[in-house]
Amino acid sequence: MAEEKRFAVLIDIENITPKYIELIMNEASNYGNITIKRAYGDWTRQSSSTWRGKLLDYSIIPMQQFNNTFGKNSSDSALIIDAMNILYRSNVDGFILVSSDSDFTRLAATLKEEGKVVVGMGESKTPVALRNACDYFKVLDLLYKETNKTAGKKGQKKKTQSKQKQKKDYEDDAVEAAGTAEASTDLDTIERAIISIIEANGDEDNGMYIGTLGNSLIRRYPDFDTRNYGAGKLSKFLEQFDSLQLKKDGNSTYVRLL
Repeated sequence: MAEEKRFAVLIDIENITPKYIELIMNEASNYGNITIKRAYGDWTRQSSSTWRGKLLDYSIIPMQQFNNTFGKNSSDSALIIDAMNILYRSNVDGFILVSSDSDFTRLAATLKEEGKVVVGMGESKTPVALRNACDYFKVLDLLYKETNKTAGKKGQKKKTQSKQKQKKDYEDDAVEAAGTAEASTDLDTIERAIISIIEANGDEDNGMYIGTLGNSLIRRYPDFDTRNYGAGKLSKFLEQFDSLQLKKDGNSTYVRLL
């Protein structure tokens, strides 16, 4: 049995609202064992009060950093310094950086260069540079709204949609969840990427194993997550494209071009 990977979760509380904390920790647990949990900010500020109650609930260590200079965020520097200390002094396999701030782009790139897995989490406003500096990037406001919507629906889904209408519904869901068209990579771009990936790596008859395709998409677009588009699984997400066909072979699913 493979040893579970160890991760450090570092949260910039001055850039992320505490309503996402359950989602953050649930997503983080998907990657491995969270051995370090720290939150950075000026805890003397009234604006930090909503975060304080969450610390005990999730055993997160508060890292106090006073902002001594107006207009400068000392917490960013503290998080970056701590991350580098953890990199060289602690036995972790990866980092989960929770912030929408582009100041962490170089940090994410450096951690990747050192062979660590880097998972970013932030809101739709997160710059593309930071998203692409990570191995994976989770758009919290999209996932938060999609999670709440799914829970409210109790699994009810319409099954009489045509493929054209399905595609429109996916687009509507993504825009509704994000509140902006720039929150996720658009569907046309994703479809072109899928076609090029299958053409380059797929088998002429069977196409490509769906898991391999998913991994390739994430390498191209670290913020790719089918839940951003209102689909729980990759197979469901792919059903909307007229250019693709899903093929079952035993317990495996393949995607081929039409």
